[in-house]
Amino acid sequence: MNNQLTIQIIILIVYIITLILFVKSYYKVQQAIQWWSCQQSLKLFLEAEKIRDDLLQESFIIRRSLELLPVESRELSTNKTQEFLRKIDNFHQSLAQLSDRLFPVYLQDSLPFAIQSLLEPWLVSYSHIYFHIDLPSAWRQEPTERSLVILRALEELLKITLSEASTQTSIYIRLEQKANLGNLSVQINYPDVSTLVFYRNLPELDYLCESFKFLTSGKCVCRSKNLSLNCQFSW
Repeated sequence: MNNQLTIQIIILIVYIITLILFVKSYYKVQQAIQWWSCQQSLKLFLEAEKIRDDLLQESFIIRRSLELLPVESRELSTNKTQEFLRKIDNFHQSLAQLSDRLFPVYLQDSLPFAIQSLLEPWLVSYSHIYFHIDLPSAWRQEPTERSLVILRALEELLKITLSEASTQTSIYIRLEQKANLGNLSVQINYPDVSTLVFYRNLPELDYLCESFKFLTSGKCVCRSKNLSLNCQFSW
């Protein structure tokens, strides 16, 4: 009788521990997905604001300028023509950039080219730090929705880890295929331990990894060693 009671108690304890671990894991994933959704919503909000503040204003200015042209004027001066052409070219370029931000160019055709396109603005904005990018010229066909998650994950990682990068910071990005797995590795070298510890302990890093694993059924691991933060995305 005592043995049966002991076994029942043990089973009950195991059940409770399993339930606690499940709830904890569920809550962790829930937080990560909420964070991911918030980041993507913020991105769309900023793009919408940019459309309102820039593109719509620019289109209004062009339209208003055309409306104010004298009715009897049948020919535009060379200066006016060049001004309109410049405004239309700027408008077209802004639309093209918006299109690439919403759905990156090359995404359906080549993941390496899409990553390269994503990184180009970062190379300009963070020209004071060293970037080493190693991307293969050919890549397997990826589902578009997964490629988009990979790009967004890389973008979010750069936002998290390079927010206040100094000139002594360097970053190495490599895309490669190991057996049947795709692997994107990102190594950020920081100038001192305190900076590394600060970025490594940001909860957003854990949210990013959990979101990536949930959305791709892949793996994400971020580790720190010496003065480097190493993040590995596998799928």
